[in-house]
Amino acid sequence: MIRLGRRSGYEIKQTVQLSIRFFWTISQAQVYPALEQLARRRMIEGRDDPQGRRPRRIYGLTPSGEAALAAWLVNDDPLTFELRDVGLLKLFFADLLDRRAALDLLARIERRSLDRLAQLEAIAPSAASMRDDEGHRFPLITLRLGIAFHHAMAEECAVIQRELSD
Repeated sequence: MIRLGRRSGYEIKQTVQLSIRFFWTISQAQVYPALEQLARRRMIEGRDDPQGRRPRRIYGLTPSGEAALAAWLVNDDPLTFELRDVGLLKLFFADLLDRRAALDLLARIERRSLDRLAQLEAIAPSAASMRDDEGHRFPLITLRLGIAFHHAMAEECAVIQRELSD
């Protein structure tokens, strides 16, 4: 998140809420300990930037932090895909349910994807304002993929509901 610009811990939390939390779970309690660890490793540097009487510390990426991020981005470790979806887990075992309850569960999964789709589309205009010439093309591309994922999920739920209703 600091790669996108100097930020305070609070601003990092806010940025996470509007971006990666849709595909990467992060505990809000992790942010400040992670900042301390990265600062100790000299990957980021902090400076005091009080806002009125409120203390505030903002962080920027150091050259070694930028190099570590770049190295991580191109390393050839497997691109592990972890999906923990309670809705899909429940659907997996839905043979235990009667048809109506199974269809209701499927409708809840569809509604969840439609809700997420609405959230993602609502942040699209601000994400689109991140300009390519500032080096921020891929957050918008990631957003587009998230929109496509939830659109496909909702669409397929609707198809399956129609099939099961016949």
